[in-house]
Amino acid sequence: MKQRATPRFLLLVSAFVVCTPGWGQEAARFTRQRMAMVDLITAHGVRDSATLDAMRKVPRHEFVAPETLTRAYGDHPLPIGYGQTISQPYIVAFMTEVLRPKPGMRVLEVGTGSGYQAAVLAHIGCEVFSIELIGALATSARDRLDRLGYTAEVRHADGHHGWPEGGSFDAIIVTAAAGYIPPALVEQLRTGGRMIIPVGSVYGVQNLILVEKRGDGDLRTRNLLPVRFVPMLSGIR
Repeated sequence: MKQRATPRFLLLVSAFVVCTPGWGQEAARFTRQRMAMVDLITAHGVRDSATLDAMRKVPRHEFVAPETLTRAYGDHPLPIGYGQTISQPYIVAFMTEVLRPKPGMRVLEVGTGSGYQAAVLAHIGCEVFSIELIGALATSARDRLDRLGYTAEVRHADGHHGWPEGGSFDAIIVTAAAGYIPPALVEQLRTGGRMIIPVGSVYGVQNLILVEKRGDGDLRTRNLLPVRFVPMLSGIR
């Protein structure tokens, strides 16, 4: 089982804080903001301890664009370039909790973005495979996750096809709105696994759907809540 890889980042932070008091004050401010963010997420009903611990520990400000740094811990999505966004923290926590994450779980993410959701899952100890359609975002997310010490495989590809040679996944999380549930993702979800995916039009209603694959091969789907995500596009860019 792969271990969470955060200690290297924490050691680097500690050393830098000692040498740079001003930066240490900024780090403390980010920590306070992160705790307040998690308090709000908890107030909205998220209870899973592993999810909340990851939201407390993963530095969201490292995953936002420089021009939105002061809003890194607000409970709203933020632009990250190329028409994409980093999701609202509550939605990240809610979707993570729905997957019932635990160490060693194999998770496929469709829509890497800046890598924040992948980092949250990696912190929990999941084995993360993440697909990003936009090449520049895939490269920057891969570099960012590596720099911060989070272990995740990032691929530049069309998420509609999933990760065929990756076998079956315990859970699949899709962070862009699809017009339908891609059959390849259903096929790659193991029996007993869970997929969470926003479905609907970018111009109309979108619903966050939970898909569960039963032992008899049947699928059970359930609407969880209305959402607004960027569209799930086809063809790598």
